[in-house]
Amino acid sequence: MRINEARPALGAAGFLRRRSSMPMWADLVWRVTLVFGLIALVLLLHWVGRDGLKDNLDNDISFVDVLYFTTVTVTTVGYGDIVPVTPEARLFEALLVTPIRLFVWLIFLGTAYNLFLRNILYRWRMARIQADLHNHIIVTGFGTSGQEAVHELLARGTDPREIVVIDGSEKALELAEAQGCNVLCGDSTRDRTLKDVAIHRARSMIVSAGRDDTSILITLTARHLAPRLPISIVVRNEDNELPARQAGATTVINPVSFAGLLLAGSTSGRHIADYMADLAASGGRVKLNERTVLPEEVGGPLSAIGTGLGLRIYRGDRPIGFWEEEAKRLQSGDVIIEITEGNGLPEPADGD
Repeated sequence: MRINEARPALGAAGFLRRRSSMPMWADLVWRVTLVFGLIALVLLLHWVGRDGLKDNLDNDISFVDVLYFTTVTVTTVGYGDIVPVTPEARLFEALLVTPIRLFVWLIFLGTAYNLFLRNILYRWRMARIQADLHNHIIVTGFGTSGQEAVHELLARGTDPREIVVIDGSEKALELAEAQGCNVLCGDSTRDRTLKDVAIHRARSMIVSAGRDDTSILITLTARHLAPRLPISIVVRNEDNELPARQAGATTVINPVSFAGLLLAGSTSGRHIADYMADLAASGGRVKLNERTVLPEEVGGPLSAIGTGLGLRIYRGDRPIGFWEEEAKRLQSGDVIIEITEGNGLPEPADGD
């Protein structure tokens, strides 16, 4: 991610897009089929109405004559002072010369497409994708942390069409697009870029720009556009955790510090780090879950919930542990952190 605005040379820079549901070969087959289908339609119409055609050579309209007339008509070549007079010459014109004419036309049309029509097409597709973006997740930066975050979201069942990845590298975006995500090549520190991904309708945002200063600037930009949006940010320097929170981040993650916690925990028992990783991964046997208190749970203790093992309550911004007195009586509006059963399979016992 770059702070200064830059336009990559490749791809549809600045346009929100997602992978087409139709493979490239299928799109090519569809285009070729359409061309031949239209030519066949014109050929059929000419054959049905052949009584209205006149051959200045022998006044006899054969199938070859109709095929010839169709091809020169479709290619808008015309006919006049010089015309083929033998069936062989007309077949040559129809089967060889005409494809060459079409190829030349395709070169001109392709140039017009690259210079003008493609922008219109991309803007139309971008408008359609933007209209579908509601309650989505924005991921800014598709480096190692961003890729792992998207991989974990997909493993947890998130629809890739609900994920928008922003990065300045087309190579990184190709990886995200291959997974079905919406992608946008741009600078997330700019208001325009975040507005293009409908940040005001997003449900959360992950910031992992690779540099702490850039990530904090992105957070500042996002916060003033979406004051209530949950923003999770990755910082590598411990000194930047406080500035990240002051910039508006709701969750600040330091991978170096987290790795240190795992390493320190492993010295107290070899299974502690494994269990913590099990909690964080989608494929673990257990997983952490956050939810609001149910109406039937209000008034009861945290230990009595039936959906999982209650660990903590958030009452407003205050965390309450399961051992504290306030945890013995749940209130409406409480947020519960619990451990529930995961999707992973039990590990085989030693010796199996």
